[in-house]
Amino acid sequence: MSGAAISLRGVVKRFGPITAVAGLDLEVPPGICLGLLGPNGAGKSTTMRMLTAQAIPDEGAISVLGWTLPGESKQARAEMGVVPQLDNLDVELTCRQILTVFARLYRVPPDARAGAVQRALQIANLTERAETRVDLLSGGMRRRLLIARGLVHRPRLVLLDEPTVGLDPQVRQELWSLIGALRAEGTTVLMSTHYIEEAERLADTVAVMARGLIVARGRPADLVRQHAGEQTHEVYGPPARLEELRAQGERAGWAMRRSGPALAILHAEQHDGTLPEGVRRAATLEDAFVVLTGEEIE
Repeated sequence: MSGAAISLRGVVKRFGPITAVAGLDLEVPPGICLGLLGPNGAGKSTTMRMLTAQAIPDEGAISVLGWTLPGESKQARAEMGVVPQLDNLDVELTCRQILTVFARLYRVPPDARAGAVQRALQIANLTERAETRVDLLSGGMRRRLLIARGLVHRPRLVLLDEPTVGLDPQVRQELWSLIGALRAEGTTVLMSTHYIEEAERLADTVAVMARGLIVARGRPADLVRQHAGEQTHEVYGPPARLEELRAQGERAGWAMRRSGPALAILHAEQHDGTLPEGVRRAATLEDAFVVLTGEEIE
């Protein structure tokens, strides 16, 4: 096997007639944060489930931290931390009790457990809530506790499945700081998300997933330049006018996308003086994402 923290080769996962992952190839080098970005239904969560052997691939090969899955999934799980998309905390336990239980499950030595729990509480900024029951915590605190639970044994790899889904912007910023600290420590992080700003801010590398495959991979800024250019030109108007402009753009070979009430023309720096009146802005990862994955929701 390669020296990658995660390696997937030709991985396929079907659920009856539906192919959720369709020949996926992905390698994650150690020590980076890779953002797995894609729309709902792209196959991100299925991929995460296969990396923890909760789902078994129909075809292909998976290794995690040098262990071959699913046969050596127990060894791999012992060296990784997993933060699920859904809150599955025991609401009757306190923060300290939950972390103590997981320290034992992860086989942290008895004489090191108290220190491991305290460190996890500090990382998640929950020290003052250590004796608080989970059902009395806010949604943001519960999500921080999920992350702390996945870090209590100092894993080499952390899997974050939609870590900030459903949270308000203030709490999301707080969790971004926590994830950023993991990245700064050199922990390998694989983070699936459909929040484009999250991937752009936190990930060293982004892999864009659509229809069960990786359709593009690179640094966020490189993907923007390659697929959206340096500038985007947005033209506002009634829907009929925008459709006329879209037809005009198709004849002229413009790269375009709908952007709310506007038509966004990509690579605008290539069309100086030839575009209709509008507003210029810097191209974004969202522009590139829509180009790569399509405008329509499947």
